[in-house]
Amino acid sequence: MLKTRIMTATVLIAGFIPALFKLPDVYWACVMLLITLLALREWAQMVGLTSKQNYTYLAISLAFGLYVIWRLQQNNLHLFFYQSLAIFFVITCFWLMIVPIWFAKQFKLRGLIPKVLLGWLLMLPLWLALVCAKIVDPKLVLVLLATIWIADSAAYFAGKNFGKHKLAPSISPGKTWEGVAGALIGVTLYGAILVDTLGIQTLAIFPALWAVTILGVMGDLFESMMKRQMNLKDSGSLLPGHGGILDRIDGVIPSFPIAILMIYAYNYFVSVGA
Repeated sequence: MLKTRIMTATVLIAGFIPALFKLPDVYWACVMLLITLLALREWAQMVGLTSKQNYTYLAISLAFGLYVIWRLQQNNLHLFFYQSLAIFFVITCFWLMIVPIWFAKQFKLRGLIPKVLLGWLLMLPLWLALVCAKIVDPKLVLVLLATIWIADSAAYFAGKNFGKHKLAPSISPGKTWEGVAGALIGVTLYGAILVDTLGIQTLAIFPALWAVTILGVMGDLFESMMKRQMNLKDSGSLLPGHGGILDRIDGVIPSFPIAILMIYAYNYFVSVGA
């Protein structure tokens, strides 16, 4: 299993990094749209949509995605970015105000329309954030993704070796508060490396990395809750050794768009105060 996981991860990284730095923005948006559609397909299957409903869902998603890419090609990047920020604000409200209540009450998702809308609410902001981050600076994509990967690895190590206090036993029994602490320590060390190597002049990077880490934990818990309600172990089987796409990006779903919004807000207030 470990060998399979490593091989899959190696292939994904070998394709992802060249695409990130070499593809034009429009082509990058197309590739990320394809991945988003695969994730939505998993979501549709996970929440019990029929085959016909799934195809309709993906067709509408594809049409909307192609329309957005067409708008992006009109070279109105500022409008695209600001419209995306509005969506990031909405998803921030969802994750910070609604999801904590959802965790507490553990509402079950019922009805076709809520299932369809929630899938879009989760995946559309992530796709837009990946496109926006690439336009701003491809290295930003790597920094944010590395934050989640480091947090996941540190949480796994700390939880396995020191975990005693359950984080959310009714949602994901394997996660512990010690794992969360390990994740925060891991990204703090990562932040120190970024400050040293990239010459970052502000200590605001540390609370930003902590926020991204906590959001990643929330994304992981949310997907675990959805799978538990549907009696599923994995969201899919597309990635050997890893499960489905949603299993790999659950922590990225909330953290990426909210991180882009935080970075923009920080730079805006710094420029206003200068």
